[in-house]
Amino acid sequence: MADITVTELKERMDKGESLILIDVREPHEYELSNLGGQLIPLGTLPAALPDMEELKDQEIIIHCKSGGRSGQAAAFMRQNGFSNVRNLLGGILDWKNKIDPSIPV
Repeated sequence: MADITVTELKERMDKGESLILIDVREPHEYELSNLGGQLIPLGTLPAALPDMEELKDQEIIIHCKSGGRSGQAAAFMRQNGFSNVRNLLGGILDWKNKIDPSIPV
């Protein structure tokens, strides 16, 4: 599945869609600002996958600060059988630039 833009994510959030959002940044980054997703730092993702088996066919949106770590996480998850993983292009930085300038990064 294709990546997702911050604009598309915001539209879906505004519609009240139930989304599976995973933040792969570090805890100190998550405390500073977050989009409401579950925190699973990239380094802990391999250990977290067994607990996520029931999500293998569901849409999962992964994000980080700029899109790099989340891109790695999405690729790793796809390699491990998760068929509908999407990377948030530009991450929190793009969210700040296009959606909410007040969000700290």
